[in-house]
Amino acid sequence: MKIACVGGGPAGLYLSILLKRDDPRHDITVHERDPEGSTYGWGVTYWRPLLDRLHHHDPESARAVQEHSVTWRDGVAHVGALTARHRGDTGHGIGRHRLLEILAARARSLGVRLEYGHEAGADRPPVADLVVAADGVGSALRARHAAHFGTEVRPGRNRYLWLGTTKVFDAFTFAFTATDHGWIWAYGYGFGPGHSTCVVECAPETWTGLGLDRADQGEGLALLEKLFADVLDGRPLIARPAAGGALPWQPFRTLTNRVWSRGNLVLLGDAAHTTHYSIGAGTTLALEDAIALATALREHSAVPDALARYEAERRAALLPVQSAARYSARFYENLPRYLALPPEQMFALLGQRHSPLLPHVPPRLYYRLDRAAGRLAPLRRAKRRLGPKMARLAQTRVLARAGG
Repeated sequence: MKIACVGGGPAGLYLSILLKRDDPRHDITVHERDPEGSTYGWGVTYWRPLLDRLHHHDPESARAVQEHSVTWRDGVAHVGALTARHRGDTGHGIGRHRLLEILAARARSLGVRLEYGHEAGADRPPVADLVVAADGVGSALRARHAAHFGTEVRPGRNRYLWLGTTKVFDAFTFAFTATDHGWIWAYGYGFGPGHSTCVVECAPETWTGLGLDRADQGEGLALLEKLFADVLDGRPLIARPAAGGALPWQPFRTLTNRVWSRGNLVLLGDAAHTTHYSIGAGTTLALEDAIALATALREHSAVPDALARYEAERRAALLPVQSAARYSARFYENLPRYLALPPEQMFALLGQRHSPLLPHVPPRLYYRLDRAAGRLAPLRRAKRRLGPKMARLAQTRVLARAGG
C-alpha cells in the first residue's frame, strides 16, 4: 500500500516503523510541517508495561528508548513544609526530542521517507491508499471533516504550564504551595541526566490573583521559581520561547470524536483523543494506537475492515483510561478538599485520585475505608467490583451526552 502519515510525532513515526516491518513493500511517507529537530514539550513518562510491548513489536527501537530513559520508583509529595514519600510502580522518563530522534532514525533505517518542513494538511491532503491523521489535537485533516468525525473539545477549569528545569528529580515529585490567592502546585520528573519536566497548575482565580495572567515570561518564571524554591533547590525553570513574550498558560482540552475514520482517512493519537496530563498516559496511548492500527492492517486485507477493528479495539481500551483521567482532573480542580488532611493521608488519596468513589465520600472517611479495604479481603473485592462499575456508568453517561 501507499501510506501517508501526517504528523511526525511518536504515533506517526512508530506506526510507520511497524507497518514497514510488517511489509517492506509498503510505500510510506511521514509528513511533518515543522523542521527536523524542533519539538515542543520536555520529557514524557511511561511505565514498564509499555516498554514490554515496545520490545515485543520492535526490539531495536525499544532498546534505544530504554537506554536513553531515566527510571524512578518513589513518589514524593511536599505540602507546604511537610513531606511524604511513597514507594510505587517503576516509572520512566525520556526527553521528547530524544524519543523522536530514536523513532525517526529507526523509520529511516527501514526505508520510510520522512519529509520535514512539509505542510500536508486540509488544503493539500496527501494522495495515498491510507492517510493517517497523526497531527495532534489541532489536526487540520480532522478539522476539514469535523462534522463527520463529531469532534468535541471540552476545556478544563484549571490553567497549566509545561516547563523544564535543571533540577533533576530522583522521584516523581509533587509540590503544593499555599499563596494568598489559593494553592498552586507542580509535578516534576526527570527525563535525562541534566533536566526534568515541571508542570505547574492552579485554579483560574489563583492564576489571576498572582498576576500570572499579566506577567511576561521573565516575571512569570521568577515568581514560580520563588514559589517552588525549596523543591527546586534554587534551580531555574525554563520555558520555550512563546509568541508575545508571555508564558503559554492554557486550560487542558479533552478531545473526543464520535467516529475515527472517513473513507481511507483515520485518526491516530491526540488527533483522535486526549486524556488529562495528570495521569501521564498521552505518549503511551499514542504508541498503543499505532500498535493496534498496525495489527489491524496486518490482519485485515480490506482497509475499511482494518479501520473498524482498530477503532473498536482502541475505544474499548480507552474507557478505563478516560475515566481515570476525568477523575484525576476533577481531583485537582477540587484540591482544597484534600489539602486539609495530614500529608501521608493526602498523598494516599493522591494515589487514589482516579477513583469514581472519591468525589462522593468525605476524604477522611475514604482514607479510613481504603486502609480497611487493604486489610480485609472481602472489602477489597467489593471495592474492585464497585469502582469499575461506577467508572463504566459515568463513561456511558458522558458518551450519551456527546452523542457517541
